[in-house]
Amino acid sequence: MATVLSVSGSPSATSRTARLLRHLDDRLVAQGHEVIPLDVRTLPPEALLHADLGHPAIARAVALFERADGVVIGTPVYKAAYSGLLKSLLDLLPQYALTGKTVLPLATGGTTAHVLAIDYALRPVLSSMGPATITPGWFTIDKDITVGDDGALTVAPGSAEALAQVTDHFSAALGGRPTLLTTTG
Repeated sequence: MATVLSVSGSPSATSRTARLLRHLDDRLVAQGHEVIPLDVRTLPPEALLHADLGHPAIARAVALFERADGVVIGTPVYKAAYSGLLKSLLDLLPQYALTGKTVLPLATGGTTAHVLAIDYALRPVLSSMGPATITPGWFTIDKDITVGDDGALTVAPGSAEALAQVTDHFSAALGGRPTLLTTTG
């Protein structure tokens, strides 16, 4: 199956965005895809901010984009846009780093007022990078994502179903098999 790069643009070590992505990664793996997680916050800040393409960690991140057939981009919404951390990474990638790839944009945020951030802030940047397809994305409100004391993630039923659908659509666009998994949370 396809190789999927799953990118979290959250600067937080306890990020709901990253946890949600890892949850969706499991679904993609179950559908036969190889999934490689990338938390942008783990890249060296100085190398990232100075666009040091020669730094080994930055070179590895760029190589991961080159290797991937599909890319899931997840970001928290800040000030009605995707995170500055994600912007730093996208800015240092080659102009057409997404050429021929299938992309799934996802966002999380505290209010439904930010639901359009995917279409008005993130999608145009991703489109400029030449993907073959940008599948419909999804915005998940923070209150629909809970993390238990044991670290287990629970997604509210309505959001879980919508996330399952967009993930399965992305998988199908990559040539994945339909899922037979439940959408429990």
